[in-house]
Amino acid sequence: MDIKSQCGRVTRRILLGITGASGMLYVTALLDLLAGQDVEVHAIISDSGSKVLQLELNFSPQDLPSISRWFAAHDFTAPPASGSAHYDAMLILPCTVGTLGAITAGCSNNLIHRAADVTLKERRPLLLAVRETPLNRTHLRNMLTLHEAGATICPPMPSFYLHPPDLPSMARQFAGRLCDLLGIHIEGLARWQGISM
Repeated sequence: MDIKSQCGRVTRRILLGITGASGMLYVTALLDLLAGQDVEVHAIISDSGSKVLQLELNFSPQDLPSISRWFAAHDFTAPPASGSAHYDAMLILPCTVGTLGAITAGCSNNLIHRAADVTLKERRPLLLAVRETPLNRTHLRNMLTLHEAGATICPPMPSFYLHPPDLPSMARQFAGRLCDLLGIHIEGLARWQGISM
């Protein structure tokens, strides 16, 4: 019996941070994929994240599916501010370069930054779907610093070789890739099978 079973918790618990970069279609695609899994999603959205969510999808945070619990971005008394509130992994999707910089510098300006810092110090998986182009030297240095600290930098780049027929399909494929990195296998996801020469 594994430790999680001994403690009575077998459902994976993922913390999702949503910041104000473009790419909210990836968020809904991810949540749709996780809805069919044994995963509990807790979430934090920044003020700018709420604005971009409204701008791109005409959604409020409460319209997002499959989120078990919300935390206010400025509530440092919330469970994700402490390593004792165990999460299996944290994902920031989309991740602004401002968020990237704050985490790199160890500046906890909001609960997303603090939770990411906690995730790193506890040596748990931290995925950052950094959304910016072009990248300047500071962005690249910050990415390298966080990579060296244990984070996975996974910019939202679609797999066009799989010929996605539309934007939702493209977003779903990338969301499936994020699930792979979180250790969550999604059945039926299109995968590269190679080519016959």
